[in-house]
Amino acid sequence: MNLSYREVKGKKSELTYRYYISSAKLNEVQLAEAVRAHWAVENSLHWVLDVSMKEDACQIYQNHAAENWSILRQWSLNMLRAEPSKGSIPAKQKRAWMKTDYLEDVLKAGFSSRVFEN
Repeated sequence: MNLSYREVKGKKSELTYRYYISSAKLNEVQLAEAVRAHWAVENSLHWVLDVSMKEDACQIYQNHAAENWSILRQWSLNMLRAEPSKGSIPAKQKRAWMKTDYLEDVLKAGFSSRVFEN
């Protein structure tokens, strides 16, 4: 169990209990690190894929299509991140959709940074 207390200026204080289930034999510090590592992945990859590319709303399930589309989304996210201009992922997507020269920049950055390696 994790107990957290949060104060936000101008709002009521909030006490939250969080429960975690694991078969791993971890002490408090190790469990906290494992939870932080899990949420780091969730926030940097899965949340971005869902918000910017609507991954959770995808209705493609036939054969390997869902897995293939997931890989394509991850590649495109990596390419957008590799392109060095400032802007959010959705802003970069929109710019690439509207401007062919920017799309070429994204593709060049993506292929030159080897986004396809694991």
